[in-house]
Amino acid sequence: MSRILVSGASIAGPALAYWLHRYGFDVTVVEKADTIRGGGYPIDIRGTAIEVVRRMGVLPRLRDAHIDTRQISFLHPDGSPIAAVRPDTVVRGDEGSDLEIPRGDLTTILYETVRDDVEFLFGDSIDTLDDRPDRVDVTFRGGARRSFDLVVGADGLHSYTRGLVFGPEERYHRYLGHCFAGFTMPNDLGLSHEAVTWCEPGRGAALYAVRDSDRIHGFLTFDRAEPPFDAFRDPAAQRDLVTSVFTGDGWQIPRMVEVMRAADDLFFDVVSQIRMPRWSSGRVALVGDAAYAPSFLTGQGTSLGLVGAYMLAVSLATAGDHAEAFAGYERSTRPFVEANQDLVGEGDSILFPPTAEALARRNEMLRGLTVIPAGAARPEHSALTLPDHVRS
Repeated sequence: MSRILVSGASIAGPALAYWLHRYGFDVTVVEKADTIRGGGYPIDIRGTAIEVVRRMGVLPRLRDAHIDTRQISFLHPDGSPIAAVRPDTVVRGDEGSDLEIPRGDLTTILYETVRDDVEFLFGDSIDTLDDRPDRVDVTFRGGARRSFDLVVGADGLHSYTRGLVFGPEERYHRYLGHCFAGFTMPNDLGLSHEAVTWCEPGRGAALYAVRDSDRIHGFLTFDRAEPPFDAFRDPAAQRDLVTSVFTGDGWQIPRMVEVMRAADDLFFDVVSQIRMPRWSSGRVALVGDAAYAPSFLTGQGTSLGLVGAYMLAVSLATAGDHAEAFAGYERSTRPFVEANQDLVGEGDSILFPPTAEALARRNEMLRGLTVIPAGAARPEHSALTLPDHVRS
């Protein structure tokens, strides 16, 4: 039985652990946080990924957690309305089958599905990797040393595993020119099952109500020529940067900035993709955002992570050795990944137009309308047909 270490217990990591266990592998998952992270903004599961969660047996629980956002309202800078539209108008999803759930609900469901079957090491992380011909020797930050047959990095956009094996993130980081800050705040506006968006050229804001909660998700996003690398590990610098961008704006912006400055759940990052020439080296592979983050502008990060985890596990279960498995995983999954990465910016042009001219065109399209007919679901979301899973 092969021993596999998975780094990261968010979405792709537990999904991969589930399938690897099904196929008879001995799996350990290491996660630097002390527990599964709850909360977080709503995420989407679409297309081929729906079939993955169905095969995992968690689709009924995910449907119960579905948010059912009913409209997105667009506002002028002074807060006056432009139009309200269905969400699938913006993302061109399948309203009948797509899922939108709080990120924390998904991570909890995935963890509960596999926690009794694999080893989880919370509050620890990989420190060093020694990739040998017959094993990978791992030293953990906590001081332990163990050997595994394979290691898989499922540790996100800023993957430490990727850095150890493939070199600095800058080689693969495709910055898309935006930064964002997310946080929760009181639902002072009484929003329910809806999102409200505000925009000035180069910056925008959104308030997102999950069902009828007394808390809502706040988002502040803005254009920036270069990523603020110096702020990534400095929360005070992040708060100051966001504050400086939105100084003097109206509507709910002053209130959002005030809450952001004191929020204990602030999540700040850049809008970027990861584009790599290969997803494996020796006995180490990457999955999900660590290998091919598409950016939240595509709405496909979660779906790519779930599908990639399934494809990697099936390839490992059916190939003759790890080299053949990693090559097969990439060969079968890369076209799907790249098709979805290439969706970047299409929804963003509607939500947050970058220039005054683009904003005027968007508003002219919306002005006077109450509903825009929904478009067909994007074929890229379902562009990969899953192979049958191996019977263990």
